[in-house]
Parts: sequence; C-alpha cells; structure tokens
Amino acid sequence: MRRKDKEISDYRIIEEILSASEICRIAISDTDAPYLVPLNYGYRDNHLYFHAASQGRKIDLLRKNNRVCFEIEFAHEVIKSEHSCGWSAKYRSVIGYGTIEMLSGMEEIRDGLDIIMQHYGRMDNEYEDNYLQRIVMLKLKIESISGKQSGDWED
Repeated sequence: MRRKDKEISDYRIIEEILSASEICRIAISDTDAPYLVPLNYGYRDNHLYFHAASQGRKIDLLRKNNRVCFEIEFAHEVIKSEHSCGWSAKYRSVIGYGTIEMLSGMEEIRDGLDIIMQHYGRMDNEYEDNYLQRIVMLKLKIESISGKQSGDWED
C-alpha cells in the first residue's frame, strides 16, 4: 500500500468492516475485461457468502475462473471545503482476493442463506424447497485482504 498512514493494520477493524457492511463488490475476470457485481453477503470464519441464480453471466464466468477480487466499503462521507483542492473523504474499506466455490447441496445452501440473513439481523429463517433448488450458494474463501481508511475514526 502506497499510503502506509491510511493502512488498517488492526485485524479487528477489518473484521468490523466485514461484519458490519452491507454490500460486497466482486470482480470476476473475463478474457479481456473484468465483470464487477455488487452483492448482498454474509461473513463468517474468513468466508463471504452470496446467493445467485444457477445460470447467468456471473456463474458462467466463475465456472471458467473462480479467482476473484472483492471490495467492501464500511462508511463514507465527502468532506467539503471552500477550495476545490481541499476536499477530502472519510471512509474505511477492504480489498481482498480469494476463490469462490459453488455450493449446490440443499443443506449447504440453507446454511449459507442463514449466514447471509444473520448478517442483516434476521435469526430464524425458513426457506421454501422450490427456491433452494433454483439457486447456488457462492462461498468465497478470503486468501488475502487489506484495509484502508481516511478521516478521524475512534477505535
């Protein structure tokens, strides 16, 4: 990281970003251009969970190459100034790399959906079997991650 003064070195803060944010963007590598997708997610034990339809561009690309980059931003605020060059931002974010495994077993899908729903505060969940049969659970194993922040943060 070029700006070491903005690096988040405390893994507890990285965990907070992973646990408290709402949207994860994954970049999937296509032959000549990346494909970027914003997704709701759940986080547990160094893994991110996403649900997806069993067909579509995202799934087609992941079947060819399951290595991805991801980004999650915790909070952001634009800090305005009288002078154009004085503008700044307050934020925390993480960027990481990993591999995605496609889970298709009913119990794996149910467990992954529970992790996603718990991430958003819903603890007791019931799922219709016909819904579970139409989706795949994407499980991203985080292989590397770094955090960056700007602005005044109380830890």
